[in-house]
Amino acid sequence: MKPLQFILNIIWLLFCGIWMALAYVLAGLICCVLIVTIPFGIASFRIAGFILWPFGRTTVERRDAGAGSCVGNVIWFVFAGWWLALGHILTSIPLFLSIIGIPFGWANLKMVPLSLAPLGKEIVDTDQAWGARY
Repeated sequence: MKPLQFILNIIWLLFCGIWMALAYVLAGLICCVLIVTIPFGIASFRIAGFILWPFGRTTVERRDAGAGSCVGNVIWFVFAGWWLALGHILTSIPLFLSIIGIPFGWANLKMVPLSLAPLGKEIVDTDQAWGARY
């Protein structure tokens, strides 16, 4: 990991990473209560790890994701996605009030699509994502 990414991740963790990761863990625990929704809980725990330490990693579309991911994303949106996206939006507002927080506010807003439809996406290192594209 590059030193700048490490510093950005520490600042992110202090200002919004912990709170948003806790929201994803809570969503994952609620999803794991029922057997049918355990895959949603696993996806939520996976995203919580990404939310804790996002710089240096990114999400890419999985090529093997099919119609099940689409249906799952609709169910996720109805039960958890919209309020997690709202959490990202509300967390970004105070970040935009300071000059240092502006990049973190944008990063928070960039995570809204992931919070709305997490299934069919994979978290990879940024270097791997660039290598796969070019």
